[in-house]
Amino acid sequence: MRILPHALLTLLLVLVWMVLTSFSPGQLILGSVVAIFAGRAFAALTPDRTRLRRPDLILRLVLIVAADIARSNVAVARLILTGGRHGQRHSGFVHIPLDLREPNGLATLALIVTATPGTAWLDYDPDSGELLLHVFDLVDEAGWIDLVKNRYEALLLEIFQ
Repeated sequence: MRILPHALLTLLLVLVWMVLTSFSPGQLILGSVVAIFAGRAFAALTPDRTRLRRPDLILRLVLIVAADIARSNVAVARLILTGGRHGQRHSGFVHIPLDLREPNGLATLALIVTATPGTAWLDYDPDSGELLLHVFDLVDEAGWIDLVKNRYEALLLEIFQ
């Protein structure tokens, strides 16, 4: 490993250190040591590069997600403002078995689910590949499993794996 894996980051951290403290040779040495360790720690956290198998599908996924987010915003607003089906709203948890194992694909799915109003990614078990999803207005559990698996996961599998 290089001594300064992120040289620009290290330099910027030293400069910020010097701006925030009084300028002295001791502070310069201390700031440099802290910046070098921080740069090396950041390098250890940097994930491996992802190879996209089908990058041409990314725009399609973005359009689908944008439409779903807009539709979900309207649905959740309607439920909140009108009281839903006469107060019959039922929140619930859905267990969804996933075939997707690629970390960046899972992170993308987590962003999609979290950005969509009315849903929240609660847990993922890497051993079983099961996602625990919370749904604000759970009417059809099988419908949610189908939505996640066929609308999002299928595209993510093509893009990442």
